[in-house]
Amino acid sequence: MRRYLWAAALLTGCATTTSSAPEGPTRIILMIADGAGLAHWTLAVFADEDLAIRQMKAVGLVDTRGSDHTVSGSAPTATAYATGLRSFMGAIGVGPDSTAAETVVEAALARGMGTGLMTTTALADATPAAFGAHAVSRRSLGNISRQMSTKGITVLMGGGRATFRPAMQPDSSDLLAEVRESYTYVESLEELRSLDPDTVETLLGLFSEGDMGVVAERGTGLLDMTSTAIQILDRNPNGFFLLVENEESDTQSHGNADEATITAEMVDFDAAVAIALDYQARNPETLVLVTGDHETGGISLTYDANREIVMEYASGAHTGTLIPLFASGPGAERFGGIIENYRVGEILLEMVR
Repeated sequence: MRRYLWAAALLTGCATTTSSAPEGPTRIILMIADGAGLAHWTLAVFADEDLAIRQMKAVGLVDTRGSDHTVSGSAPTATAYATGLRSFMGAIGVGPDSTAAETVVEAALARGMGTGLMTTTALADATPAAFGAHAVSRRSLGNISRQMSTKGITVLMGGGRATFRPAMQPDSSDLLAEVRESYTYVESLEELRSLDPDTVETLLGLFSEGDMGVVAERGTGLLDMTSTAIQILDRNPNGFFLLVENEESDTQSHGNADEATITAEMVDFDAAVAIALDYQARNPETLVLVTGDHETGGISLTYDANREIVMEYASGAHTGTLIPLFASGPGAERFGGIIENYRVGEILLEMVR
């Protein structure tokens, strides 16, 4: 319960709406726990009976297959969510023919909506990149960083300062110096916390050279970014689209991290979900979606002699299992049952166009 009270305190400055929600959402918060499958969420449920996702009554399962593969990756699944198209491994905002496709963020920008992309890893990493750039390879980090930071996106936060430096730019330019002219720029969480969101028009936060690390290292970073982004975007009268990603649930599963580490990442991510749901409670035109992009590790939950949980990995790679999706708000019922990843994107595009 204390977590929800803390989340509410962070957002007390946001607008409050008491009328019933409209037919469709004007504000969409898509939250992705990278690599998280049912076992990841089960660990969190067993660890914390007060999880925010328990409030989300529309539940579905996502088929994560791509255009040319069964076991998918972050880039093609994020591209499916962003464009409504299944695509190939490594694809960033492009269809199966490598042609750039309109993303949810671009559609939102065309309508004058606020937009935000934030992650605990490099900002140019696959999941946020698919919403803010177009590339045939997720490895084109310098090019992706330039596209994302020159598109007019309202809020960009994560790690990956290195991708903005001359060494990683195709033309050896100092991208960071360029974009600092059009964004309020912070590079520490302390600076972020000291901001007055009501005075910030656009925000770029790059909090590390690479990724931001596990929750024990980044502290409340994911929560601080989530609350600040919502407070800034809330001021746009046309609504907003916000992507929130925790990458470490995937990274740590690749490394076959222990149960405590995986559980901590999922519980911390759920605390960010609590912030989004608290905002939604006072702004019922808000749709909150919580899902993953694929499952990582093939985690199974067996038991010991005392019939207590024993977590085991099948691999250090992605698996092809369906992954859970939780939805709350106007249009949430459209995401129930078994749903293809590209269909999630189609619905999101319909909502913002």
